[in-house]
Amino acid sequence: MQTVLMTLAIALACLAAAWFDLRERRIPNLLTMGALVVALLLRVPGGAGEIGAGLAGALLAGALALPFFLVGGLGGGDLKFLAAIGAFLGPARLFFALLVMALFGAGMAVFAILRRRALPETFANLHVLISTFGRRNFSGWRKDADVPLTIHSPAVITVPYGVAIAAGALTAWFVYTTVPGWSLMAMLAG
Repeated sequence: MQTVLMTLAIALACLAAAWFDLRERRIPNLLTMGALVVALLLRVPGGAGEIGAGLAGALLAGALALPFFLVGGLGGGDLKFLAAIGAFLGPARLFFALLVMALFGAGMAVFAILRRRALPETFANLHVLISTFGRRNFSGWRKDADVPLTIHSPAVITVPYGVAIAAGALTAWFVYTTVPGWSLMAMLAG
């Protein structure tokens, strides 16, 4: 019964977050914090170990997302939603989810770049970023290189990353709950 409730809760949270991010380009605090609380409450019947795994997943997801938030490459709603997803998945499922999120997000970014016909500028920015080892603070090739680019800069191409987070979370959840013996340890050992 706990798995059914967790499945419903994570699915609803992911669908709502993706919808809000697509529609409003933000994920509300009520949703992110509510999902975090629900994830931890649903772990209570499993005991202290389950609650600990949820807390560890939330802290790990938040810690991994924090640098991207601090440099302006990830929104606060995305950071908090990732922490909630970490509470649902726990640390063992989180890394697979992060991989799927990154792949899905990269696909969304490529689509957005191609749609805006910004491939030359993107390659120029990547060249500067790589050649300066990021010392140019993500300002890229622009003449006003002292002004760092963030997701709030008008010229920046952004994607609703909540969609990628939802896709990665749901993929990890359903792979781990439907494929017997699927775990990080099984993957590493096999």
